[in-house]
Amino acid sequence: MNKALHFFSHLEKEKIKEATSAAESKTIGEIAVMVVSSSTRYREGEALGAITLGNALAFLVTVSFLHESLWWYILLTLVFFVLSWFILQKTPAVTLHFTGTKRRQLAVRDRAIRAFYEKGLHRTRSKTGVLFFISLLERKVWVLADKGIHDKISQAKLNTFAKTISTGIRNGNASDALIKAIEDTGELLNQHFPIDDGDTNELPDTIIFGGEDE
Repeated sequence: MNKALHFFSHLEKEKIKEATSAAESKTIGEIAVMVVSSSTRYREGEALGAITLGNALAFLVTVSFLHESLWWYILLTLVFFVLSWFILQKTPAVTLHFTGTKRRQLAVRDRAIRAFYEKGLHRTRSKTGVLFFISLLERKVWVLADKGIHDKISQAKLNTFAKTISTGIRNGNASDALIKAIEDTGELLNQHFPIDDGDTNELPDTIIFGGEDE
């Protein structure tokens, strides 16, 4: 099941779409929202977790029931390694505990950058595309903007919007937090990139959804 697709209710999706449209009505900037189930598959976390769990389980079983036999320990290590790896593939939230914080941060950043280009945010007429990227497994948010935005608005300022959304996700009001961030972004863009007569809607206002590192 694609968790990203069901993260927001139908009503919340409509409200987010309306907030995006309203924000863009004040500026030549283009705002897009993307939600993915996870930013990548953490294969190294699966491997480390399988080794750790496999050895621990093999040790416990061998000591408790098999008279501390070295041969049984080796055999069970292999068996529990395969079993643990299979389970970890199905439970990415558990795998995350065997993955470093920096690795998760880089994975989300890289996935957000890739999405920015894959979804064409770099092709807006005035280089004023802004992407709100939400990765559910890692519970992390990135806000990326094109060159035109960065000429006048710092990444530090954009990061405050990401923090607003992250806090909302943790507190169980992700939709309201995202709408607030979109509204605040629209006001900020209006100050630096006001609407003009030739402006057109270059990107869809609906949320873009993705699965695991699609």
